[in-house]
Amino acid sequence: MTEIAYRRAGALRGTDDQGRRPLDLTPPQKLMIFVLSMSMFGLSNILLEIIPDLTIGPFDLSVSYFVFVPLTLAALLSPFWVALGAPLGEIIFTDLLMGDFSGLAEVEGFLQMFLAIFIAGSVIRNPRNRAQIAVGAVLVVFIDKLLSAAVDLTKVWVGVEDAEYVEGLPESMLVLEGVGFGIDIIISGVLFGVLPALWLVPALHGRIEPLLGMRPRVPGEPIPGQAAASGWFVGAALMLSLASFFFAFLEAWDVSIGAFEPEYLEQYGTWFLWISVAAIVVLLGASILLFRRAQARPVAPAEPDRAAAEEEHVG
Repeated sequence: MTEIAYRRAGALRGTDDQGRRPLDLTPPQKLMIFVLSMSMFGLSNILLEIIPDLTIGPFDLSVSYFVFVPLTLAALLSPFWVALGAPLGEIIFTDLLMGDFSGLAEVEGFLQMFLAIFIAGSVIRNPRNRAQIAVGAVLVVFIDKLLSAAVDLTKVWVGVEDAEYVEGLPESMLVLEGVGFGIDIIISGVLFGVLPALWLVPALHGRIEPLLGMRPRVPGEPIPGQAAASGWFVGAALMLSLASFFFAFLEAWDVSIGAFEPEYLEQYGTWFLWISVAAIVVLLGASILLFRRAQARPVAPAEPDRAAAEEEHVG
């Protein structure tokens, strides 16, 4: 085909003006992102089990989770599949396998963390924009802890739970929740969210995506698996938030369907954490093998464009 024929053919269908194809994820890629999110967030929560909490007076200075782990994956890969996998990894590897699984009540935390990561990851439209990364990191903690605080306040207001006041602070639930909320934003959101993510996301941009057969995202283009900026998404997010309230009340009503709480860590010590680590390694290894096998399958050639072929023949 001559250069003139190339010009006649124009850009390939489904590409932009620079010949890049849209970031449509294949099923193996979606599954790999999901498993990677489960594994990495589960492993990060296992590390938190061996980090002692620091208490200063009435304040509990602890790390809720390593925000930069799911945020980095959501910013570079797909917010939806990362948000779906991360809280599930925490439930499986640090709750269920450790013998601290409260059954249906776990759905509350799952829904809250899913919404937090999904929305925060969708905010980062440019993985090299440090302002967007910082906002996303704080947003994860803000959404998750805001919903959690609203649940706690509602429980006390309805009367299904009594307020647990802290010595040295005013007997006000708003003050208690406000202080805890601020501590979580500073420690989890800034120290273990913003600061690591500001370096990690730009550093991994363009390096981790090819391992999954993906093209690195270009600033401004649609994000695969992003939260839609529309009324229906806002409605769906509100419904999920209300659903988290329902599952939280199940625990307050002592409805422990599916609860599994033998407390293995208290019985066997911290060495039992290696059980979860081994499970993560096995799951991640099997997923990588299956992903490579799926990627190695030959792709059927696309049917040529008949009109373009006829134009080329005429030319």
